[in-house]
Amino acid sequence: MSVDAGKRLIDGYTLVVFDLDGVIYLIDRPIPGAVDAVARLHAEGRAVAYATNNASRRSSDVADLLTGMGVPARPEEVLTSAAASAELLRDRLPAGAPVLVVGAEALRAELRAVGLTPVSRADEKPAAVVQGYGPQVGWAELAEASLAVRAGAIWVATNTDRTLPSARGPLPGNGSLVAVLRTALERDPDLVVGKPESALFETAARRGDGGQVLVVGDRLDTDIEGARRAGLDSLLVLTGVSDVPELLAAEPRRRPTYVARDLAGLFDPAAAVRVPGSADAGGWSVTDRAGTLELAGAGRPLDALAALCAAAWAASAPPVIRPAGPDAAAALESFGLAADG
Repeated sequence: MSVDAGKRLIDGYTLVVFDLDGVIYLIDRPIPGAVDAVARLHAEGRAVAYATNNASRRSSDVADLLTGMGVPARPEEVLTSAAASAELLRDRLPAGAPVLVVGAEALRAELRAVGLTPVSRADEKPAAVVQGYGPQVGWAELAEASLAVRAGAIWVATNTDRTLPSARGPLPGNGSLVAVLRTALERDPDLVVGKPESALFETAARRGDGGQVLVVGDRLDTDIEGARRAGLDSLLVLTGVSDVPELLAAEPRRRPTYVARDLAGLFDPAAAVRVPGSADAGGWSVTDRAGTLELAGAGRPLDALAALCAAAWAASAPPVIRPAGPDAAAALESFGLAADG
């Protein structure tokens, strides 16, 4: 079913924590409707925060970027994995300790800001290696990091996002670069700071003064899983990386509370849906026929999606999905689901 008939989703929450890439913008361009949605939240006096795994920009730079897009933001509203990683290392290492950086200049700046010393070579005897996304990261940096970790440095990854969204489709993210070192070292990082770890969301939730917090994200494997680990409700928007086939195949730890096509779902009760719904509601019915889910009926496509989530999540294996009638076929097509699954 759509969110409680006549009631806006946003009315149940005092703080909204947004992911950025794939929710508010794609690379450096706002997603249609995002600027208006955040402006509406501000106009209603609602608290907002931004939690991003992107370690290539400082919090102040992200706030400036958002403001330039028409989304007024303060640095203290922005929580980045780079800043969180620097604070974590500050608490574990002596003041001024050398830290080898794999990533962008923003990560080095965050380390300097907390009194640590960024270095670039293993022979500078770093106490730790911190690895974050940077578009220029190459073999030479990864080789130095490998040598430093083998020599005993703590290995911290700002995040392990396999991909990052772009206007041309998903591109390799920091997790793909972490995988290079994981292969070379035959072990995992000592610490992962960003989503799906809960730290960023727990920090944001503390700003909610005990009220209800909603996390809005586009990725099941980072935003939604991180929200669940932090014990927070979540809204998956279909404007970024995760799509409906991924949603239907999601493990329990990656299942959102709500789904919407975009941020209009915060305000329009018909534009968001709680998942899973009932397999027989909203004008739709889903029948499991020996591992094939048959969608029949007519109504809002989002209600069909909620019914499909109920049936797919109860199945023992990813099911084939087929429509029974033209309305069902149109609903499946609207979510990028082929008629034969």
